[in-house]
Amino acid sequence: MNLDIATPSSVSTRGRRIRVMVVDDAIVVRGLFTRWLEAEPDLELVASLRSGREAVAELKRADPDVVLLDVAMPDLDGIAALPLLLAQKPDLTVIMASTLTRRNAEISLKALSLGATDYLPKPTSKHNAAGSADFRRELIDKVRHLGQRRIRLRAVPGNVYEAKPTLQPRFKATPTDAERQHVSLRPMPPAPPRALVIGSSTGGPQALSLILAQISEIIDAVPVLITQHMPPTFTSILAEQLTRLANRPVHEAKDGDAVVAGGVYLAPGGQHMRITRRDGVPVIALDDSALINFCRPAVDPLFSSAAAIWGNRLLALVLTGMGHDGLAGAKAVVAAGGHVMAQDEPTSVVWGMPGQVAMAGLCSAVVPLPEIAPRLMRLFARERV
Repeated sequence: MNLDIATPSSVSTRGRRIRVMVVDDAIVVRGLFTRWLEAEPDLELVASLRSGREAVAELKRADPDVVLLDVAMPDLDGIAALPLLLAQKPDLTVIMASTLTRRNAEISLKALSLGATDYLPKPTSKHNAAGSADFRRELIDKVRHLGQRRIRLRAVPGNVYEAKPTLQPRFKATPTDAERQHVSLRPMPPAPPRALVIGSSTGGPQALSLILAQISEIIDAVPVLITQHMPPTFTSILAEQLTRLANRPVHEAKDGDAVVAGGVYLAPGGQHMRITRRDGVPVIALDDSALINFCRPAVDPLFSSAAAIWGNRLLALVLTGMGHDGLAGAKAVVAAGGHVMAQDEPTSVVWGMPGQVAMAGLCSAVVPLPEIAPRLMRLFARERV
């Protein structure tokens, strides 16, 4: 076996390095990930393994915070290894890694419903991976943010791991320092919105699944437009999954689509989605222009363009995700008289995007994930919240 196991560090939780296990049958990929991780002072590679079976056998000894788990491996692949890893260590953060094929995308999204925290689309060739600064940045950012979250939550006295990792917060978390800060809330809309726009990233597929399954009456009444940070192929499969859950058609948007009530439009991977008018009718406008906030699709173009269309009758919802995409768009929504809602920190996988808009004083509500759909239903039904 190709094993490289380190013993658990004796340093304290506060400020300790994030322990990472890499599981991939390709030695070139393992070597590449190893170099990148070891170059970061706050990350510690504790195991480099070639199969899911090795990962299951070495999990307790290596004691990682984060596992980078390849989808396709001989002997025991990632989707088969995932439940075995979580059975040993239920609070483990697992990031599924796969190349951009439809089968791998389906497996990666299925893994989220089985308890994986996130996914990482690998470039189509090892050469592209080695030369991709964007891929390296994404890998390190995901490991760092998700690893820090796990360490922080475990350090909070009274935190208890819940045995239902999908669609619900993985921990019963007490308020963090950010939440204890004063978050200034704006008034709620006096009239029901005429459109709902949603932005999400890390943890977004799980959150979207929960919300769309409960807002069929809103979908029937107004258009719903979604930007989820995702590559091509993944978005088409996510649209299919959300269609089944919502019992309403969720479309991977096409350029020129008329935006109408009863439609849910998902920005396709690799393209920004904006809303414009054609002959007085709102329509989808797609483009593959430069990355915005390191993303394509990005949330800001959707929010800003929707604000120009619906003005004070627009509601923007910012869900879990890393970074600050959606902040500029939320500012445009508020400037046009619209309103913003954000997911709260304890139920977010990463409170980056929603935290940015909340702390900027742009929100009319900051809401736990299980309460978002009921709150939306009341807003769109003209009830005061």
